Amino acid sequence: MANNPADHPPGNSVAEGNHEGDFGVTMVDLRTLMELRSTEAVNKIRDTYGDVQGICRRLKTSPIEGLSGNPVDLEKRHTAFGQNFIPPKKPKTFLQLVWEALQDVTLIILEIAAIISLGLSFYHPPGGDSEACGASSGGVEDEGEAQAGWIEGAAILFSVIIVVLVTAFNDWSKEKQFRGLQSRIEQEQKFTVIRKGQVIQIPVAEIVVGDIAQIKYGDLLPADGILIQGNDLKIDESSLTGESDQVRKSMEKDPMLLSGTHVMEGSGRMVVSAVGLNSQTGIIFTLLGASENDEEKKVKKTKTQDGIALEIQPLKSEEAAESEEKEEVKPVKKVNVTKKEKSVLQGKLTRLAVQIGKAGLIMSAVTVIILILYFVIDTFGVQGRQWLAECTPIYIQYFVKFFIIGVTVLVVAVPEGLPLAVTISLAYSVKKMMKDNNLVRHLDACETMGNATAICSDKTGTLTMNRMTVVQAYIGDTHYKTVPEPDAIKPETLEMMVNSISINSAYTTKILPPEKEGGLPRHVGNKTECALLGLVLELKRDYQPIRDEVPEEKLYKVYTFNSSRKSMSTVLKNADGGFRMYSKGASEIILRKCSRILDAQGQPRVFKPKDRDEMVRKVIEPMACDGLRTICVAYRDFPAEAGEPDWDAENDILNELTCIAVVGIEDPVRPEVPEAISKCQRAGITVRMVTGDNINTARAIATKCGILLPGEDFLCLEGKEFNQQIRNDKGEVEQERLDKVWPKLRVLARSSPTDKHTLVKGIIDSTVGETRQVVAVTGDGTNDGPALKKADVGFAMGIAGTDVAKEASDIILTDDNFTSIVKAVMWGRNVYDSISKFLQFQLTVNVVAVIVAFTGACITQDSPLKAVQMLWVNLIMDTLASLALATEPPTESLLLRKPYGRDKPLISRTMMKNILGHAVYQLVIIFTLLFAGENFFDIDSGRNAPLHSPPSEHYTIVFNVFVMMQLFNEINARKIHGERNVFEGVYRNPIFCSVVLGTFALQIVIVQFGGKPFSCTALTIDQWLWCVFIGVGELLWGQLISAIPTHHLKFLKEAGHGITKEEIPEEELNEGTDEIDHAEMELRRGQILWFRGLNRIQTQMDVVYTFQTSQAAVPGALRRQPSVVSQHNDATAAKTLSSPTHIGLSSSSSLTNSGGAPPTAAAASSSTAGN
Repeated sequence: MANNPADHPPGNSVAEGNHEGDFGVTMVDLRTLMELRSTEAVNKIRDTYGDVQGICRRLKTSPIEGLSGNPVDLEKRHTAFGQNFIPPKKPKTFLQLVWEALQDVTLIILEIAAIISLGLSFYHPPGGDSEACGASSGGVEDEGEAQAGWIEGAAILFSVIIVVLVTAFNDWSKEKQFRGLQSRIEQEQKFTVIRKGQVIQIPVAEIVVGDIAQIKYGDLLPADGILIQGNDLKIDESSLTGESDQVRKSMEKDPMLLSGTHVMEGSGRMVVSAVGLNSQTGIIFTLLGASENDEEKKVKKTKTQDGIALEIQPLKSEEAAESEEKEEVKPVKKVNVTKKEKSVLQGKLTRLAVQIGKAGLIMSAVTVIILILYFVIDTFGVQGRQWLAECTPIYIQYFVKFFIIGVTVLVVAVPEGLPLAVTISLAYSVKKMMKDNNLVRHLDACETMGNATAICSDKTGTLTMNRMTVVQAYIGDTHYKTVPEPDAIKPETLEMMVNSISINSAYTTKILPPEKEGGLPRHVGNKTECALLGLVLELKRDYQPIRDEVPEEKLYKVYTFNSSRKSMSTVLKNADGGFRMYSKGASEIILRKCSRILDAQGQPRVFKPKDRDEMVRKVIEPMACDGLRTICVAYRDFPAEAGEPDWDAENDILNELTCIAVVGIEDPVRPEVPEAISKCQRAGITVRMVTGDNINTARAIATKCGILLPGEDFLCLEGKEFNQQIRNDKGEVEQERLDKVWPKLRVLARSSPTDKHTLVKGIIDSTVGETRQVVAVTGDGTNDGPALKKADVGFAMGIAGTDVAKEASDIILTDDNFTSIVKAVMWGRNVYDSISKFLQFQLTVNVVAVIVAFTGACITQDSPLKAVQMLWVNLIMDTLASLALATEPPTESLLLRKPYGRDKPLISRTMMKNILGHAVYQLVIIFTLLFAGENFFDIDSGRNAPLHSPPSEHYTIVFNVFVMMQLFNEINARKIHGERNVFEGVYRNPIFCSVVLGTFALQIVIVQFGGKPFSCTALTIDQWLWCVFIGVGELLWGQLISAIPTHHLKFLKEAGHGITKEEIPEEELNEGTDEIDHAEMELRRGQILWFRGLNRIQTQMDVVYTFQTSQAAVPGALRRQPSVVSQHNDATAAKTLSSPTHIGLSSSSSLTNSGGAPPTAAAASSSTAGN
């Protein structure tokens, strides 16, 4: 068979027969082929298939035309080689989530208490009601009432079930939303393939084996493939191999392209050889068990499998084995990345929750002790009774009742609603941010954005429209202020320029006719190249015929554009054996390499450095000051007699050029940007522009946007100058030097990606100023990845952004517009405020309920608010209030204040004033009602009621008034900065209105028809009106509180601070350990001890195991981590595994864990690797 691709026209798929047989190569063949690298792969292809064309023939595809796209053929390929889809991990089922919600400690305590209470209520001891047991058994009206003792226990259980279901449902919907988001991101990812000779974009999932895919700078490869044709291709394979060096790919040396790797430079075409689970990424996913039923299988893995795995490894090439080892570490790295330093808010909340929890625990313990002591002293001391055997159950019933009261105090003290409020608030914001063109990939980015103090923005496409047009040109010694007529230019020069532009640009860049009549032509591909092609069209010429004459296969060599070269060159071979190279790039860079220039006659004349300086002064600077980007177009001829030059000596090749023309390209500022930037500045956010353009262009655009304001002393630096100022003699970046530069820096021009990363890191690490800066960064290019990852919030461009940038980012701007960033700031601040509103409300409830329950219990032996009532209060206050207050829509006024910063407390002085002020009002009212209410309403007193007595009107009124006050206080809680008008914009939040009215309706139902379970009895209309009236008093009282100026109340403490540097022990401040959250550390100290114990046991088990097994040498060596390391990393392990319950102590799991290391040691060692 001749070695000619045309032998197999596309889509000549065999109709029948067995699927694998339809193609001359099986899935297994291709999989083994893809496991080889570099020369091994090249030899294998040569020996087995002849060459890559041979593989294409066997896959029945044409390297030029691609597949036919015939559905039958595509279906066949799906069946034979699989689909390009990696099934996601199964989501947790609703039941699993319910089970997780049940793990909550307070709920468990309540369940136990309820069950004991239930059990005791059904147990009627003989002779229990004899006089001997004293007052404790008296006062039971009739048998029916005594039978109703079970209701309280049942009601507690019922409310626990409701709380659990609500929590589980929230988690479930959050998970579902997140999956929806993920699939949206995946569906939007498209890739360029050739089918029927047409270049089309198809969703990644539709790629099949045999497709011819076009790859270019910035792509994330969606499948494995073999290179058919490549220009200067460099790939970053670190995601698979962990090697950070870029790998050069070429047909001769290393044609294997792997899915999940990033194209860092160049372009090319590949034939897809493996998709989905058979691609290298898919194989790793299978190893990680993403598609298997998680842990159970790992436990069942037997030694034999481990043995096999060990034997297989050496068969692959060394590189593959290395990558295998790296993969072992990889999942753990992932865990750490997602558990990035906790967001500011979460850190503050964890600390606050710990503080509140401690206080609640103390209060509840004290309550129980006082109740029991009082009862014991009163019964056995004051009344001098004996403890009789038959009375024991009755006494125990009392103790259980006290225990339940204690637990209720604890339940009310701990704000379970906090995590709920945060989740609801974030989920709601994320959903709404989609409408504002922000696609949030990491939930906490949304809230971090509210704290942002600095934004480092790209220029092109974010601040400008990214619709480039050539508006000025310098051709043949003449500076044209508008695009010249074609006849004004010498034909030779014009010919040269048109050829240079048409050939020396990516062939994927095109200008297409407008979609709508009268619209602008559509620019596809690189926008700067589109501007140049637009110039060709304006000069009444067409670029397509030239490209058809010189197809990509005929390009001899291509130096693609990258950030260090800042130019692109294409070499063609002439008929006489010589070469011609066309170049284009940033004018100051290309002009330095030019030694000649075409004059008015179209003839090259000598171009000296002094000519160049004059040109810069007279042509380039004026263009740049108008905000234009200047691009120089040039060429060079290599005569045939000189022989073939050394193409790798780039500096010699890119020299001695002849300048054809310099053009000025305009990229107009987006009309809405100046307004958005002034909003940022009002909101206390500094906007800095980081761009690759030259400094004059950058300065002109920064002034247009309002980043530079006239009359202020700001710095505009070029990358080179910036580096000179911040680096010492050894070339290392010094923080002190950087701190002198960044506060005034507003524009960084001609910057490289490393400059951007250095600047972001420098600002984040800086200790200048009171608070640590929170930095947001926008980026679109592959090289922006590091800066995006380093920033607190990374924004990637949805339209112009490369896959690599999107991978590294936290939020994707679907419209590439700077104003969307301002919207993100607004939403972020709103999340923070929503949480504060909720806290202000929740803590008022907590303070009041705890004090009431505590004092009530100590004075009257019975909490005025029963366990079930407390749970209802907890439910409405937590779940419903978090819904109501967490969904407040943002207002523009949020942008009028400065950012809160990292260590501003969650609960400000004003909020503390509100909390305590309202608590005072509520406590006064409730205690008045409790101790004098019966006279006021003229009803029987409910105090000192015996066990199981029916609910009294008195206590019902206390409960009802309590809830009414909370309801009206919920309206007060809508404002946290001491504003007067609490109803402002209330109609804009329908959820809030419906929650308040719904709660009110439910309260009526509970009081009127709740009966025994809720310890309520129906009230008259007068009593109801009084209750509501006292509730409305909350609003008036709120006005009174806001009239007191906060600054007089110096004694008020703030709470919920962020962590400060001083509180962190020295050794924890090292680089790399910044992932530990200190609030969590407090919770984890006990766990660390537990881990150490576990480690010891495992070491011993290991020793035993190693002695027992015969082939102990290899697994044993793998299995044991030096115990010093593991002890040192206990802390880290505790962090990686969120709680000790995750570690099965069953011997099977600890002995045959993947790779054989004991789970804790494995976790410990790998978390070091991850840090």
